[in-house]
Amino acid sequence: MNGHVKSMRFQQFMEPATTLLSLLLVMAVDSTRIVAASRNQQCGNSLQQTLKLTRLVQRESVNLIKTYKASQGEMAEHLCKASVNNVPDPNISGLEPSERLLSIYTHLQDFFPHFKRVYEQQTDLQSTTSPLLRELSHLNASSRNLADLITSFYRSLFPNLPVPEPAGGPTTLPPSQNVFQQKVYGCVVLKTFKELLSNVPRELRTLKSKVCRRIQIYTLF
Repeated sequence: MNGHVKSMRFQQFMEPATTLLSLLLVMAVDSTRIVAASRNQQCGNSLQQTLKLTRLVQRESVNLIKTYKASQGEMAEHLCKASVNNVPDPNISGLEPSERLLSIYTHLQDFFPHFKRVYEQQTDLQSTTSPLLRELSHLNASSRNLADLITSFYRSLFPNLPVPEPAGGPTTLPPSQNVFQQKVYGCVVLKTFKELLSNVPRELRTLKSKVCRRIQIYTLF
């Protein structure tokens, strides 16, 4: 068999192999794109669910402040304007998306001991049938649900990063207060929490454009 014949047979052998390899490469790329699109969609859906609950809790906080003021008697409109120490900061911090998402979670956790203190104080000041106590309890529960949802979203996006344990609340609470100070404290806590919730949707929308899109890019490349 001369060299020319061998070369032709080799080419005949290589043509289907090359075609098969090209087909496999195309299938692999298509599969990767499908997986990327699926992960991107899951990221977007989880974030949208978190955003929806955030807005719901935010509306609850707005209504709760109205109920709170209506139940405090005279000078109720001036209660939230006072300055109170030891109330958590409503501003979200961090440079990276993971840090800012974690900041939302830790800020929510910081408010829970304050909700408990406000509820205890208002239990002494209100009747057992007061709608304020019911709304306070409901806001506390829905806020904890939001914190859990953000934790799950954080762990799905950043599985290798730790979620810190909630800080011990009692040391951050104010000392003994008289009735007027209790009324001021409760109003400031609720107002500051509402401010935090007002900041969260913007952060979540930024995460959607940065993190979810980044998942798709990383998967493709």
